[in-house]
Amino acid sequence: MAPRRLILMRHAKSGWDDPRLDDIDRPLSTRGQRNAVTMGTWLKDNGYIPDQVLVSSAVRTRETLERVTRGLGSRPLETVLDTLYLASEHRILSALRKAKGDCILLLAHNPGIGEFATNFASRPSQHPDFLRYPTAATAVFDLKAATWAEARFGENEVIDFAIPRELEAAE
Repeated sequence: MAPRRLILMRHAKSGWDDPRLDDIDRPLSTRGQRNAVTMGTWLKDNGYIPDQVLVSSAVRTRETLERVTRGLGSRPLETVLDTLYLASEHRILSALRKAKGDCILLLAHNPGIGEFATNFASRPSQHPDFLRYPTAATAVFDLKAATWAEARFGENEVIDFAIPRELEAAE
């Protein structure tokens, strides 16, 4: 049986143009829109194709997903979760343990997503931005556990990590 795979993505760059908007309602910036498509293309090009997405209910995470799927060229089963909005690393793990697919894309926010990535890994990626986890940063993990319900911190191999700035500079 192939290992369970987690694609962990922070939302792309959001806009701050309208100060009247609540944080949850902030949309992506123009750069964020472009970066999200870049990350979806990177996922497709590397064969990291999710069959389920767990996404925060915030506008910026859902817009990130919309643009990631453009780059992927497919739309996986999507579950929008209010509990992922500004979630702690423990709340993220709790949501992940209920996942149904073999390859999950989980899209949420910092600081929780960066803390989750660092603690979920058996060894953090050596990439200089892994611990900072900038916007649209994406890590790919192979789970040690056989099921999502058994997922634990500190046991999972980081098999890839990318940020849009580097991918776009290489184009």
